[in-house]
Parts: sequence; structure tokens; C-alpha cells
Amino acid sequence: MNKHKLPLGEKRQFPNDPSCPVRDVLTPLTSKWSMLVLFALMDGPERFSSLKRRIEGISQRMLTVTVRQLQREGYLLRTAYPEVPPRVEYQLSALGDDVVKPLCELILWSEKHHADITSARKTFDEQEG
Repeated sequence: MNKHKLPLGEKRQFPNDPSCPVRDVLTPLTSKWSMLVLFALMDGPERFSSLKRRIEGISQRMLTVTVRQLQREGYLLRTAYPEVPPRVEYQLSALGDDVVKPLCELILWSEKHHADITSARKTFDEQEG
């Protein structure tokens, strides 16, 4: 019995080429930094410097690469205001807003099961010596 929402039938294949929609969509979306940027923007538009402060450990270069990739994929909108000094804000696009809905479930699941996963890691590491 399939307890998940995917339809029953032929087992899915995940070829390593652009014809695989699962790999093509999920690979850039599920990188460590991409997900954190999306999570940070769930509350509304943010300036670059604000995003950098909210996401501890991300370098300026990696944040630049990440927001550009998310913008390319259609998840983010970048708005540059003609001011001095220049002001740029990032916000979720309609597509980005749509994708964070299931990702919110992942946030809640992560928080709920963090202790279980930490315990499993510890047990594994102890057994591996």
C-alpha cells in the first residue's frame, strides 16, 4: 500500500540529465543556502544585508550566487530602487511563495524530529567507532 501522495504504478526513474524534472527542479532548490534564503523571505521582502545577517555563516559571495540562482529559477524577484545609495530588495515571486508552502512542512518536520535525528547520528557514530 502506498501511504504517500504519489500515484501508484511504475517506479520513477531519476536520470542524470535535464530531462528529469525531479532532479532539474529539486537540485537548485534544495541546496543548503537556497532553502535558507527562501525561508528567510517567507516573512516578506528583505535587503541583501538583512538576508546576510539572518543567515549565519553565509558569505557575501555565496549569498550573491544563491539569490541570483533563485532569481533565475523564478523563485525570487529583485527590485532595485533608483536611490543614492542604491537599494535592492528581494522577495518571493508567486512561484517562490507557492514552493515555500510545502517547505514549511519540512521546517516543522525538522524541528519535530531534530532530537530523533541527533540521537540516530550519535548511535551510528558510536557503532562505527
